[in-house]
Amino acid sequence: MRAARQFVGDTLAEWGVSERRDDIRLCVSELAANAVLRGVPLGREFSVRLAREDGVLWIEVRDSGPGHPVVRHPDFDAQTGRGLWLVTALADEFEIRDERVGKSALVGFKLAPV
Repeated sequence: MRAARQFVGDTLAEWGVSERRDDIRLCVSELAANAVLRGVPLGREFSVRLAREDGVLWIEVRDSGPGHPVVRHPDFDAQTGRGLWLVTALADEFEIRDERVGKSALVGFKLAPV
């Protein structure tokens, strides 16, 4: 997860994107954690991709595991289950896509025009 945050932080700096940087890095961290803890079969990895199009920064975290992540609404005192809820609260777009093998979690952040 640290490598995913670092990759995203470095890429945002390279692209000159500073707006919403903390939200973006937190979301990629949560999605990477989900991929590692629940989506990646033993011996496989996950991937992180960034793209910018039409004023939206897209993050895609893809894994090859089965299942479909579910956004939960945990109780106040719950110890887990807030990751995807947090992602949907911070991002402007959220989608899960089934892939031929596995799935992709996509989040979009609208950015101010440059």
